[in-house]
Amino acid sequence: MVGRSKEQEQEIVDWIEAVLGEKLPSQPYEDVLRDGIVLCKLINKIAPGSVNKIQTSGGSFKLMENIQRFQTALKKYGVPEEEIFQTADLYERRNIPQVTLCLYALSRLTQKHPEYTGPRLGPKMAEKNEREFTEEQLRAHEGHIGLQAGFNKGASQAGVGAFGNTRHM
Repeated sequence: MVGRSKEQEQEIVDWIEAVLGEKLPSQPYEDVLRDGIVLCKLINKIAPGSVNKIQTSGGSFKLMENIQRFQTALKKYGVPEEEIFQTADLYERRNIPQVTLCLYALSRLTQKHPEYTGPRLGPKMAEKNEREFTEEQLRAHEGHIGLQAGFNKGASQAGVGAFGNTRHM
């Protein structure tokens, strides 16, 4: 498990405040985000209409619904599944660094959505890099057997147990 970074958490808080145009309560990072209200407001600012019902009160199940709606909205927006935190990561404070990672992923992804013009966080994503090749360069690979042809000298995926498994909590 990665340790927490106060700097990154503060950067996220500053970014959320910039996007929402409002100050967040001066409480610990995880407490500000825990009920999911701020997160739902955030995704609605980035992609309007992402979460149509935000629970502002109620027991923990009601508030956990906010987090789940936020996660669903993230998937729709294009945040990779493996970068989205689990509800318990935030709500039960099990893995706060994963929450931070997820918010960085969301911010990074806004760059792929030209309709979003708000504040961004972190490094710029790589732009498309088109290359021109001569006919000779393109033909140079003919006669070469690529690994996709199934010839891989006996290599296998044996022993790679993490692929396709869910993250156990």
